[in-house]
Amino acid sequence: MSPELLSILVLVVVFVIATTRSVNMGALAFAAAFGVGGLVADLDADGIFAGFPGDLFVVLVGVTYLFAIARANGTTDWLVHTAVRLVRGRVALIPWVMFALTGALTAIGAVSPAAVAIVAPIALSFAARYGISPLLMGAMVVHGAQAGGFSPISIYGSIVNGIVEREKLPGNELVLFLASLAANVVIAGVVYVVCGGLRLWKRGAVDGPVGPVDESSDKSGDVPGDVPGDVPDGERAAAGGNAVATTRLTPARVATLVSLLALVLAVLVLDLDAGLTAITLAVVLSTLWPEDSRKATGQIAWPTVLLICGVLTYVGVLDEMGTITWAGEGVGGIGVPLLAAVLLCYIGALVSAFASSVGIMGALIPLAVPFLERGEIGAIGMVAALAVSATVVDVSPFSTNGALVLAAAPDVDRERFFRQLMVYGGIVVAVVPAAAWLVMVVPGWG
Repeated sequence: MSPELLSILVLVVVFVIATTRSVNMGALAFAAAFGVGGLVADLDADGIFAGFPGDLFVVLVGVTYLFAIARANGTTDWLVHTAVRLVRGRVALIPWVMFALTGALTAIGAVSPAAVAIVAPIALSFAARYGISPLLMGAMVVHGAQAGGFSPISIYGSIVNGIVEREKLPGNELVLFLASLAANVVIAGVVYVVCGGLRLWKRGAVDGPVGPVDESSDKSGDVPGDVPGDVPDGERAAAGGNAVATTRLTPARVATLVSLLALVLAVLVLDLDAGLTAITLAVVLSTLWPEDSRKATGQIAWPTVLLICGVLTYVGVLDEMGTITWAGEGVGGIGVPLLAAVLLCYIGALVSAFASSVGIMGALIPLAVPFLERGEIGAIGMVAALAVSATVVDVSPFSTNGALVLAAAPDVDRERFFRQLMVYGGIVVAVVPAAAWLVMVVPGWG
């Protein structure tokens, strides 16, 4: 058995054990990275840790720390109520507002994980408060980020168009952008219907009385009439949960809002690291208001951090061993161009669910060059299909965006939510590459 095939089988075993024995998959993946990396690939500790996602570790810790403080002092409640007022109480519109917001951020140049890191905690706090499926809200945020992700001035769009130009392939920036936009709008629409979005319209507008905060309420910003997000709809209505209450802007909340705005500007304008910026802002808030922040470090999503970092470290070992390149080259050598094209789309989707979307596109587009140059398949359609296949799967909890959604969701059964994201990610991996191939490659775009 080849080392590459063995490393893939070990990954399957890790999934099976984690699913059947309820062991943290990240811990299993670290053990697998140590075993496969040391015994099969002959890597030392530095080689094994080469794939450790230090930047993602900092982003997960920093963002969840900052928003834990925001939840503790009631800032997220204030943002949720403000969002309700902006759409005139139509809770059913909020998922689409979050979709459009993340799409606008990535379209103007934000890195997709940065946009998700900014929007997801607010969106999921809203979902918890109003009983919206966290899977629905999380998927809308991630697909929104990917919908704008291939605009001509975006990070993804610039990189992919640069790869196409370097490989001297025919390209069309507008087609690439519109293909990704259309695919994500359609997927978001399906998720909205399947996950209960249409039922939200039956609630109508939230038009209850608006009043000041009861100063005797706790620091979380809850007010009389607020109903926690995990209360069933029927009980929510009985409890008067359809009334909108507004929270008063205290000095701590104002400072937190300024910090969140500073995070947006630091990431989008100054191009600073989102994780380091978030941790710095959280430390400042903790120093100024320690009573609000005392429990925030305990609310950092540590199990999620272990899970994601462990799995991505093992994927890094696979990359060091050449397993990913081995699989891609094997597919690229198939003599039937259309079959090779759909298999490349599936490899892009599967690998991207665990690793860098742009990285896998940078590896797979060159593999498609030989049959693209012969004109057997349209280059524009193939590149668009690869781009869509490799990015829509970022809802996977093992990708940066999916991990941020998992970490940001308050008041959820995190193991159950993880399984939901994993199943949904699996469905996307199974369905979207074939659909993208059928729509964009078979007709011969470009």
